[in-house]
Amino acid sequence: MAEAVLVHQATETPLDDGATLVDRLDVSSAGTGPWHEGEPMDTRADAALRRHGVPPGHHIARQVQRARLGDLDLVVALDRRHHETLRSLGGGALEGRLVLLRAFDPNGGGALDVPDPYYGDEQDFSRCLSQIEAGCRGLTSALARVVGPTALPA
Repeated sequence: MAEAVLVHQATETPLDDGATLVDRLDVSSAGTGPWHEGEPMDTRADAALRRHGVPPGHHIARQVQRARLGDLDLVVALDRRHHETLRSLGGGALEGRLVLLRAFDPNGGGALDVPDPYYGDEQDFSRCLSQIEAGCRGLTSALARVVGPTALPA
């Protein structure tokens, strides 16, 4: 859900040069384990995104690749457990580039984890999505300030 929300919000974030933030980003999502690898997005996540007016895209679950972590400009974790797993996978290569999504939510009240709704119901997915949307608003704003009018190198 976070990938779809970030792409959606970045599509709606104009930059000074007339481009949108999404034009300057390469956003992808991966899990810390092999669960559901190769499967499409959970239908409950898809439904929650659609209810919130966010195009779900065509996500296929995959596992994060240790070798790729060093090439990424920013790695966003949704909870502290994943943050620690990613930190151990990336070693020093992620120093200063690994963040928690809710750290970008000014109204998060210090809560840093987005709870996994997998074993929950429709309300759990909606609650999770609301937290993701709030975090992504802050992240999108921060990225727009960093990216600005100059394109990132390819």
